[in-house]
Amino acid sequence: MTMYSANDDAHFMAASHDILNRNSVQLTLGTDFEEYRTLLAEGRPDHTLGAPFEPKKHNLNEANAVWVVGRDADGLIMHTQALRLLDLRQNCLGEYLRRDFKEFPPSDVDIDYERSRYRAGPGAQRIAGRVVYHGEVWMGGVPGRYRGTGLSGVLGRYAFLIAMQRWSPDYVFGFMPKPVAYKGFVERQGYMHSEPGTLRWHIKGEDNPFEAFMAYMGNDDIRFMLDMPIRELMERAA
Repeated sequence: MTMYSANDDAHFMAASHDILNRNSVQLTLGTDFEEYRTLLAEGRPDHTLGAPFEPKKHNLNEANAVWVVGRDADGLIMHTQALRLLDLRQNCLGEYLRRDFKEFPPSDVDIDYERSRYRAGPGAQRIAGRVVYHGEVWMGGVPGRYRGTGLSGVLGRYAFLIAMQRWSPDYVFGFMPKPVAYKGFVERQGYMHSEPGTLRWHIKGEDNPFEAFMAYMGNDDIRFMLDMPIRELMERAA
């Protein structure tokens, strides 16, 4: 694991804060996931807190987990995401998920776990060490307000920055539905690698499953992404 220097994030912090301020977005961080549950009830009442961040199932604290909530100019919640540190020094992510993929189900659907499956790609079999799971990613707000602003990319890279500052992990990974991945959200979030067909979830009473991609970044990938000028990110989003 390579340590992350506080000097490495100075440019990104300055540029990203400018974009956040221009869009009147205020971010709040916390580690109390019961508080986060309350915030979800306020800003995303149709969303249930995801199982990986359920404090009744996991010992979540300031040492291993953090949430981010964004509010718009009217004080309304328009963004969420969360991070959780996993200790995978004894086995790789592929082995961990073969055993425990059912701990990462999509929220608000009735999953048929007997028919669902996980398939480890080559990246998952290399990922090990201090590994951060990135989930609860959502951006709402007034329709069209943030389109073309590059804000989703800034918020995604902000999660990488938090992970580096708190844990300097070996890897960060997350899952996203296949249709979302096909729309380019992997790239907009700042991820440099993805594996298709990783998760196949079956919903009870339905014949067709839905698939999820696994996106991931190594420590050196994150450094590269955070060092990329924000202006280039904005140009890509336009």
